[in-house]
Amino acid sequence: MSRYASMFAACRAQNRIAFGGFLMLGHPSPSATAELLDALVEGGADMVELGIPFSDPVADGPVIARAGKQALEAGVTPDDCLGMIAAFRARHPAVPVGILTYANIVMARGRSAFARELADAGADSLLVADVPSIEAEPWAEDMIAAGIDPVLIAAPNTPDSALQRIAGLGRGYTYCVARSGVTGSGEAPRLAHGALFAALERHGAHPPVLGFGISTAEHVAAAAQAGAAGVIVGSALVQIAALEDGPAQVRDFCRALARA
Repeated sequence: MSRYASMFAACRAQNRIAFGGFLMLGHPSPSATAELLDALVEGGADMVELGIPFSDPVADGPVIARAGKQALEAGVTPDDCLGMIAAFRARHPAVPVGILTYANIVMARGRSAFARELADAGADSLLVADVPSIEAEPWAEDMIAAGIDPVLIAAPNTPDSALQRIAGLGRGYTYCVARSGVTGSGEAPRLAHGALFAALERHGAHPPVLGFGISTAEHVAAAAQAGAAGVIVGSALVQIAALEDGPAQVRDFCRALARA
């Protein structure tokens, strides 16, 4: 059983949804990353999603885009990120690790080579935010061959034909956007996802996890009520991570939301 399957089964047994935390690798500084990632887990994160910084992050709102820019300005490279992922895996062998980045980062090293590097570092999944589902099949094939779960994005307005394709290609979980636009916590999510979740289940998709705009305990509770299998909190955590006492703040924030 994969780490994702084990994690979702454990959450179901505890009658709750999974709580995932996103942080940008190398932000606010490369030396701070390990302690911040540990704080996610200590605060109750069931799964982590890690960003590899990219110069043109079209799916990211201002908070995460700024974090990526700061990491790049600090000199963080994909090689550095692979090292951070491997170090986290050594400390937390059971926690599912998803990677979010962009196609240029992947293609610079080659799809198959990058997927193998991620697998060797201990990552479980890869979401390439700027690859649409209609172009995703060869990407997914290379990830699966390397032992990496391809994660695809679905939205309430995604056509049924695309949802069927996403269900067929995706593994691990299905990233469902909680609202339109880019990442960020400035606009409340609209959790009218019943039809989307029903369609994904009908097509045999992996569990739906809501992201984009999830930032409060009320959002987590509403996601559970809407039928999500989990949530991922991103921008709110990235903002907190940059505070002077970032690890302690991240730990406390996760504790407040993880059992909402």
